[in-house]
Amino acid sequence: MIQKIETEKIPIKLWLENLEEGALQQAKDLANLDIAFRHIAIMPDSHQGYGMPIGGILATKDGIVPNAVGVDIGCGMCSLKTNLKEIELGDLKKIMSNIRETVPVGFNQHQEKQDDTWMPVLNEDLPIVSQEFERGKYQIGTLGGGNHFIEIQKGSDGFIWIMVHSGSRNMGYTVANHYHKKAVEETKQRGNQVPKDLSYFVKGTESYDNYFKEMNYCIEFALQNRKLMMERVKDAFVALVPEVEFSNFINKPHNFAAWETHFGENLMVHRKGATRAEKGEWGMIPGSQGTHSYLVQGKGNPLSFNSCSHGAGRVMSRAEARRSLDLKKEVAQLKEMGVLHALRHKKDLDEAPSSYKDIKEVMGLQKDLVEIKVELTPLAVIKA
Repeated sequence: MIQKIETEKIPIKLWLENLEEGALQQAKDLANLDIAFRHIAIMPDSHQGYGMPIGGILATKDGIVPNAVGVDIGCGMCSLKTNLKEIELGDLKKIMSNIRETVPVGFNQHQEKQDDTWMPVLNEDLPIVSQEFERGKYQIGTLGGGNHFIEIQKGSDGFIWIMVHSGSRNMGYTVANHYHKKAVEETKQRGNQVPKDLSYFVKGTESYDNYFKEMNYCIEFALQNRKLMMERVKDAFVALVPEVEFSNFINKPHNFAAWETHFGENLMVHRKGATRAEKGEWGMIPGSQGTHSYLVQGKGNPLSFNSCSHGAGRVMSRAEARRSLDLKKEVAQLKEMGVLHALRHKKDLDEAPSSYKDIKEVMGLQKDLVEIKVELTPLAVIKA
């Protein structure tokens, strides 16, 4: 931990020195939330979000906050190790081309429904999920936009790795919006004086139970989404390198809420842009496009509710990045690194390396949270 703020109802523990004003105010709002437990934890990649800072951890005993999970429920990353130690540039380009043909990106989705077996089983009455279920069959196995990516990497262990970052697509977005609106209504009816974006459901109510069940379905959908994309990436490798083998699958969501035990209490731990890092637990912390990523093992630090950062974190907004960064300079930086990148137009500058924090500095701030096991150097990346 780098610093602690004790001016609010409960302390705020931060793993960074400077937090932008908007995110700091959101952290203070969390610390004054009547259901917040013990302290708020803020990770080194933190920046302003909706209601709650990205890179924040909120623990509660008696409520659940939809906006403390976010609109991309279950968003996360998965990694897979290959037995390849090298890959020819020509083969790498062909593999990336094959992936683009089979994995829709941005707002695109599949033209045909994907096999039903990829969809998590719907065996409960989940009204919003049921409404989106058939549409989900076209969206499962698709990347989406924003900071989502498919990246081929060379590990410090000598092997080629694959990493995929994506979420629950429209399924999670629709569930999140529905329940946030409902939380606003119920919080107002109860007379709780909290910021609108931190409206919550009370434990034991129907809405609490319904949101928790639909949220968990979206988490499973997001995992299946990543798994299907990973299968398509594997197919692209096999088509060029038939002898390739795959192992060491790792999956880590970073937008979710789950029951966990901390400080002797059974708590609902909300992680929004934060990764669970229990002692010995494997995880991933990617940098920005063109910078290193890391495979890590958690140290189980109780002060962070056994959590770590989910990435590098933004240093400027998307609009600011498009307005202020120089496309030629950013492309030159990526070319110098030898990365097959996804920076083509000015509109892509929101995902340029300079729009993110320095991942090495971020890693240095959380040495008490994780141990680096493998450093990953980017070779090629696909973004929307």
